[in-house]
Amino acid sequence: MRDINHFIDGASFIGASGRFADVFNPNTGEVQARVQLASVSEMDRAVQSAQAAFEGWSSTNPQRRARVMFEFKRLVEANMQELAELLSSEHGKVVADSKGDIQRGLEVIEFACGIPHALKGEYTWGAGPGIDVYSMRQPLGVVSGITPFNFPAMIPMWMFGVAIAVGNTFILKPSERDPSVPVRLAELMMEAGAPKSVLNVVHGDKGAVDAILEHPQVHAVSFVGSSDIAHYVYQLGAANGKRVQAMGGAKNHGIVLPDADMDQVIKDLSGAAYGSAGERCMALPVVVPVGKKTADELRERMVAEIPTMRVGVSTDAGAHYGPVVTQTHRDKIAGWIETGVREGAELVVDGRDFSLQGYEKGFFIGPSLFDNVTTEMESYKEEIFGPVLQIVRAASFEEALSLPSKHQYGNGVAIFTQNGRAARDFAARVNVGMVGINVPIPVPVAYHTFGGWKRSAFGDTNQHGMEGLKFWTKVKTVTARWPDSELEHADSSFVIPTMA
Repeated sequence: MRDINHFIDGASFIGASGRFADVFNPNTGEVQARVQLASVSEMDRAVQSAQAAFEGWSSTNPQRRARVMFEFKRLVEANMQELAELLSSEHGKVVADSKGDIQRGLEVIEFACGIPHALKGEYTWGAGPGIDVYSMRQPLGVVSGITPFNFPAMIPMWMFGVAIAVGNTFILKPSERDPSVPVRLAELMMEAGAPKSVLNVVHGDKGAVDAILEHPQVHAVSFVGSSDIAHYVYQLGAANGKRVQAMGGAKNHGIVLPDADMDQVIKDLSGAAYGSAGERCMALPVVVPVGKKTADELRERMVAEIPTMRVGVSTDAGAHYGPVVTQTHRDKIAGWIETGVREGAELVVDGRDFSLQGYEKGFFIGPSLFDNVTTEMESYKEEIFGPVLQIVRAASFEEALSLPSKHQYGNGVAIFTQNGRAARDFAARVNVGMVGINVPIPVPVAYHTFGGWKRSAFGDTNQHGMEGLKFWTKVKTVTARWPDSELEHADSSFVIPTMA
């Protein structure tokens, strides 16, 4: 049995807690490794190591830190195939999808390569007689990221890329379900030239999360996961005086107006609803066709499209998606499908009985499709996080607009239309944090920011981009004066400009 260790002080670290979690191969259902679960003392060791590294790293000039980011990017690209296969072997997503996971993380690393420019402050010359005012952004110290299983490369790089580039040292607590890629990324960061303990990886469960949230030397925490846990992380972290951004669940809607290009809509829905087995916080699990004619056509075409989708092992280059991450998660998805049936939704396509020949013990589930879903159903209100698409019919544009706006989650939404006026109106009025116009998964590019509204996000600052830079730094404003009585007026007392 392979053991997956912590990564502390620039090297593999074998903990002494004696606690482990199983890491499965989702394709076969077999346990392939076990990962250590940290104790409070092991988390403290990582924090102390990161604290010791902070002074030297934070005083390294931004250009030299950027060079480490450039080299890290090069190394990740050089090891792309290895990383993607490793990711797929633990998560289950197909290798091409794993490469996309890594690439989207690398885009934030590319943004971090420009940190010398992004960190430049503000300057006012002559704010008063002989007085200049300027600001600077400085790192916080030891900071942390707690990341989910569904993007074990992208989301860690979203967090540590910017945090490390601005001068912090970082503790990463990845999901214990697929922990190998985060460790490998930390190894590559050391190879890229980062001093040891600039990036540490500590595995664990709730005990490790609480140790981060309660540790007095951890100054900021970024989290992505379910909304209930996000709320918990936000409350406990804030109660302990930490800066917290906590991204939660989602129930993203796709609004289809009658004038939409239905060929493109079906293609986009197939990928957005079923890609990566629906295990994306920006998946599109709810489609809202406007008008009966639009709804009937969409249903008919989706019913014809679903049988063309290929579910296979993660190494199958022809597969559209692979297994889900664990048997427990597969059972949860199947349970939500049963809930939808019990609530009265029409199960048009049922994927629960899917089995892949030769991999009968794998965590596979076929694509499912519901019609006539209503807003009162729990299966509509909650996140299923699997390959399940729900059709919620709307009679008008206003009704369709109200559905994502009133939902408890507000992560992403998309509208499909050829009417620019309707799209503009929708984007301005919908109560959701990220909007796609004929874009089914509207994840912003790295130099913009990622973040939802309502129960999809707790905290005031988004992930990556300039919002991320603000989150991982604090502002210091300096008012400077160099008096010289020979050069100034006889009365050279300090004067701040006022309305008087």
